[in-house]
Amino acid sequence: GLDAVLIAGYPGTRASLWQQAGRAGRSGEGALAVLVARDDPLDTYLVHHPEALFRRPVESTVLDPDNPYVLAPHLCAAAAESPLTDGDLELFGPSAAGLLPQLEAAGLLRRRASGWYWTRRERAADLTDIRGEGGSPVRIVEEGTGRLLGTVDEAAAHTTVHEGAVHLHQGRTYLVRRLDLKESVALVEEASPPYSTTARDTTSISVLETDTEVPWGDGRLCYGSVEVTNQVVSFLRRRLMTGEVLGETKLDLPPRTLRTRAVWWTVTEDQLDAARINPEQLGGALHAAEHASIGLLPLFATCDRWDIGGVSVPLHPDTLLPTVFVYDGHPGGAGFAERAFHTARAWLGATREAIASCECDAGCPSCIQSPKCGNGNDPLHKRAAVRLLTELLRGAPREDPAAPGADRPPPP
Repeated sequence: GLDAVLIAGYPGTRASLWQQAGRAGRSGEGALAVLVARDDPLDTYLVHHPEALFRRPVESTVLDPDNPYVLAPHLCAAAAESPLTDGDLELFGPSAAGLLPQLEAAGLLRRRASGWYWTRRERAADLTDIRGEGGSPVRIVEEGTGRLLGTVDEAAAHTTVHEGAVHLHQGRTYLVRRLDLKESVALVEEASPPYSTTARDTTSISVLETDTEVPWGDGRLCYGSVEVTNQVVSFLRRRLMTGEVLGETKLDLPPRTLRTRAVWWTVTEDQLDAARINPEQLGGALHAAEHASIGLLPLFATCDRWDIGGVSVPLHPDTLLPTVFVYDGHPGGAGFAERAFHTARAWLGATREAIASCECDAGCPSCIQSPKCGNGNDPLHKRAAVRLLTELLRGAPREDPAAPGADRPPPP
């Protein structure tokens, strides 16, 4: 009985877009679906390039079956059904054999002559985080009544329910009075502050291992394992109607580390000279390119911008060059950065196009500003980012590194 669908912002994937549009017209009658674009680099790109929606198939699902955070629980669940034998391991890929001794050391599997056995009473299928990386969900509790309002992932608690944060729940506004990480609880009380809050954080990244790298002119495009260290250090209070910053409050929260997979690219001094980027512009150019590339990656991988993160550094200690990283926001990686590596020419070409075609003067939420930036979207340099990406793409190989089943939108 539904005749029309209004989609408030591109949902992140073509699969989700068509699923939402398909809610209308199920009775066989005509139907209407309207996409209302947001201030977002991906929405901006799609408004200028509707063929990226109407002439492309639904995305291929991205999954890394060798990710130990995915594979280990599968091995445990399989062993609980029937003991795992050496012959079974071929079904789980080349990484399975190396994980079994770790699972035995953790007391989850036991080696017998006939195979590997599940050792616990609980159901192996209920295992979601056998390495203890995820942590318990943080409960959001109304302080005066003890009423449970909901939960938030432990990883997101530092930015969303820190002390002093404004929390919205079913149309009501609450202030977080205390965040107890040891007890996994955030105590809140109902309030009506005239401001919203935004967490600010610092992020550093180190390269653990480079799996693949290819030359891009004088620069390099790389893919491998990284360790990301993130710490929420303060939060801003912004006036609701105008966005004006009313003040900043320091926070004392512990750092968090994440071992994951990333794609990164470097540029040389000669490339910067060719792009006419001086040292004062470099940080803003890299930062702007990082933001826009994160915003455009969902067009090339089945993810949204909240599944991925980025870091840009004018001189990174591991590469000794200006470097931009884009990494998977999930332990062990989820395949998004790998897809970015294999579609890098089209992905970064679309990124440059989205920045250059935006009608703003110096950058806006539609091109280089990010809603999740921990540095308050500073520094950013729109024109320098366009010149930088133009020079980088000038040296890109004509073909992206081959990937089986890679989904490649036509280069802009």
